[in-house]
Amino acid sequence: MILSMTGYGKASAEFHGKKIIAEVKSLNSKALDLSTRVAPVYKEKEMEVRAMLAQSLERGKVEFTLGIEQQEQSAASSINGEMVSAYFRQMQEISAKCGIPEPDDWWHTIVRMPDVLYRDDALQVLSEEEWLVASGVVQKAIDQLMAFRRQEGAALQRKFEEKLDNITALLASIEPYEKQRVEKIRQRITDGLASIPDVQYDQNRLEQEMIYYIEKLDISEEKQRLSNHLQYFRKTMEEGHGQGKKLGFIAQEMGREINTTGSKSNLAEMQNIVVKMKDELEQIKEQVLNVM
Repeated sequence: MILSMTGYGKASAEFHGKKIIAEVKSLNSKALDLSTRVAPVYKEKEMEVRAMLAQSLERGKVEFTLGIEQQEQSAASSINGEMVSAYFRQMQEISAKCGIPEPDDWWHTIVRMPDVLYRDDALQVLSEEEWLVASGVVQKAIDQLMAFRRQEGAALQRKFEEKLDNITALLASIEPYEKQRVEKIRQRITDGLASIPDVQYDQNRLEQEMIYYIEKLDISEEKQRLSNHLQYFRKTMEEGHGQGKKLGFIAQEMGREINTTGSKSNLAEMQNIVVKMKDELEQIKEQVLNVM
């Protein structure tokens, strides 16, 4: 079963009056492109979080956040009393020295100074107990994303199977036109020679030349190779995740055989079928970029 690189996961847990939330989403990328935003209290564990994400997700453009929602009572800012006293003394001294009137509203002035107000969570020390809860939240978010990837991967595989079936059917529909094409080529050459008055030609040599020309337009090998590629694509999908690049290479090889078939067709009905096969293959190529 293949996996999609597209996914989303979110998980949360309560711990001592706050809500720990982890959110992760991913899109397709050639390699692992990881971006993380972690709350200050968990900064020391950021490398561990990145390792957890890299081990599970492998590829994709991944955006991850680990944050905290405080309860209303604990979310309020605290006042730094030492800073308030320091600012008050300094402003009184400067006022006296420079003859500047002291402010009418000391509080309004001082609380706007740097570092007077601070959030308690910025000063927290991470305990082992809290990190155990937080890492569990991270893992749950990752698990949800992986479940999303499996679900999307199953949908992609059904889509690929449908497109492969369509190409297989179109390839089979070419066969009736192949014999018709040979007869048309032979008739066109014979009619062309007949239209030239008083021309003399060696019938045996003409047959040899026509056989050589028709063999150059033969598409039996291209059909066989395309059939093999279609089977190989199906087999590769069943090998599990991590096959996205390989499926892309197989799709490229399928395109080469379809293009060669089109260049050799020399018949409008066959070329129309080739165009339809190209359309089906193009839809495979677009979606294979999302496969792990």
